[in-house]
Amino acid sequence: MGDPVIVEAVRTPIGKRGGWLAGIIAPNLLSIVQQEVINRAGVPPESVDQLVGGCVTQAGQQASNVTRNAWLSADIGYTPAATTVDCQCGSGAQANIFAQGLIATGGAEVAIGCGVEQMSQVPLGTAARGGGGYYKDAQTWPWDDPPNGQFGAAQRIAENRGITRSQLDHLGSESQRKAAQAWDEGRFDLEVVPVPDAPQVDGDGTQTGEALTVTKDQGLRVTTTESLSKLRPVIEGELHTAGTSSQISDGAAAVLWMDIDFAEKMGVEPRAKISYHTMVGADPYYLLDGPVAATQKMLDQSKYSISDFDLFECNEAFASVLLSWAQVHDVPMDKVNVNGGAIALGHPVGCTGSRLITTLLHELERQDKELGFVTMCQGGALGIAIVIERI
Repeated sequence: MGDPVIVEAVRTPIGKRGGWLAGIIAPNLLSIVQQEVINRAGVPPESVDQLVGGCVTQAGQQASNVTRNAWLSADIGYTPAATTVDCQCGSGAQANIFAQGLIATGGAEVAIGCGVEQMSQVPLGTAARGGGGYYKDAQTWPWDDPPNGQFGAAQRIAENRGITRSQLDHLGSESQRKAAQAWDEGRFDLEVVPVPDAPQVDGDGTQTGEALTVTKDQGLRVTTTESLSKLRPVIEGELHTAGTSSQISDGAAAVLWMDIDFAEKMGVEPRAKISYHTMVGADPYYLLDGPVAATQKMLDQSKYSISDFDLFECNEAFASVLLSWAQVHDVPMDKVNVNGGAIALGHPVGCTGSRLITTLLHELERQDKELGFVTMCQGGALGIAIVIERI
């Protein structure tokens, strides 16, 4: 049996829908971070035993095990096995839990947990089209009703917790402010790997000019609470706007795992470990309130309390999701998403779980802190919770 540790973690910049990364197919985007984590660690490709990748919309270029196709596209060997998982927005996080488990049970000494989503080219829902319903004819789920959907669920969460439009707008503005500050201060420099030769395309996918090297997240914009307060809600009469919802995005992230004895043999420094993780089902009526339930399970099952954590990453799928979680568990907001979240940075759904782990690890190291917590909501009324502990 092994003792799994994190030794490296990187991500691409995150591109807007139809933006800087829209011309790169998903396997090539994921391949960049798969290669970067082993290059940074100085690990030969043939030492990797398995890769587990998250991807939500497994259709077209993201079908047929995109994690394996990404590795093969690099032409650096074929022996590492690969698996692609889908548990909606938590896919990239769960991929790392599976990679950790492979090492813990002796099935691997080196594994990569990663995730990708090319939402510009493969829109959400593509995989479900043409296949018929996935529920009984007599059963209607909240997320299937277009007037409700995810925005409706975010509205129900806000109403349930008494969250106001001004609170949502403040969080949206703070996400943008913190992300801009993080880039200005170079906080993302170590975790982001540039994407070279990114073709620039129009809405039809036709290349429009010279390729770019993308070095920075594209979703940042100058924002104030006042300016957000003037935006129209996405659904008339409700609360969330484009400024208080996560951005549709393109991106990839990867985390390199090793058995600690193998890492020491290779001269690679162990940096962190996951000391607790869980994924839970939550109430489908609220759909996106999974972080509340997952965090409660962590508190019930583990030795940790909220006050133990130095930093938190809670995915900003919608502003009400984060505010609901923080309200229920009395989470200090000055420790949450200190470098901004998905409202500013973007949310390439299959990538985000790996991205959150990556960002949290680097920020713990930058601040010389010890303990961090990741949580996120997931389609299908799920929630995930992960405790990351520096070594």
